[in-house]
Amino acid sequence: MSENPIETSDALPTAPPPLVETTGAYELADGVWVIPDRRINLVPNIGIILGEDAALVVDTAMGPGNAAGVLEKARELAGDRRLLLTLTHFHPEHGYGAQVFRAEATILYNRAQLEELREKGAPYLELFRGFGPDVAAALEDVELVEPHVVYDGGADVDLGGRRVELRSWGLAHTRGDQVAFLPDERILFAGDLVENRFFPIFPWFPPEDADVNGSRWIEVLERLEGLEPATVVPGHGEVGDVSLVAGAREYIAALRDDVRRSGAPDADALVAELEPRFRARYPEWDNPEWIAFAVRCLRAESVAT
Repeated sequence: MSENPIETSDALPTAPPPLVETTGAYELADGVWVIPDRRINLVPNIGIILGEDAALVVDTAMGPGNAAGVLEKARELAGDRRLLLTLTHFHPEHGYGAQVFRAEATILYNRAQLEELREKGAPYLELFRGFGPDVAAALEDVELVEPHVVYDGGADVDLGGRRVELRSWGLAHTRGDQVAFLPDERILFAGDLVENRFFPIFPWFPPEDADVNGSRWIEVLERLEGLEPATVVPGHGEVGDVSLVAGAREYIAALRDDVRRSGAPDADALVAELEPRFRARYPEWDNPEWIAFAVRCLRAESVAT
């Protein structure tokens, strides 16, 4: 990308370093594990789902060092079961450790995500390396790898006595957002479609990347609510319940409505009007820098329609 749009607006503080701590892994339900993000920026919540025959890892975290720790934990929990890896979307903090799994697991995810990785993988690697020395160190020696298996629309994964539904509904946070849903346990791994006490991440960086759509995101969140999950693992933040999905939907919808109602003459004026309003409305949410990106994205949608 030609410039670092996040860095230049002082968004995404990255201290402490974006390191995964696998010793904090805990069991959500029998055989369903989470390695928590500890509310550290650029560290995702990671899932390890065990069946009788296989284990599915959801996201790798950022860089081969972090991913090696995730793989070691997966092997510890899975024993001699075969491993699979899936990614919630192509962003570096979620999947730029897949190279560690390439010879150890079957990697599978949807076609839109693969296309985004091919188009934007290298530019995003350059973008994130500009976030500071700790992030650059985590991304050292990254190789972008493609999945062994690609699906369109959805895929059901049989781990042996446990089914995981991989679903993607198109453009929202990215073009290829994917969730992993365990229908029997009603556990949802939502990726960055849902956060807990973080403002939703709108990667609105035109012209380099404008593949985010707030209105479509709302529709996807409505679909996720329709799954009636009992437990929701967000992309970032603590595990919760379906209220996390509802909270994300309500925030984006409220912001979209205010964007449409505003008479602000341009994007800068609109940000100046709405950003303090939504900071005050959600005082416990972190990373309010993302409000401005959301406002600009939703304004562009409004102008286009």
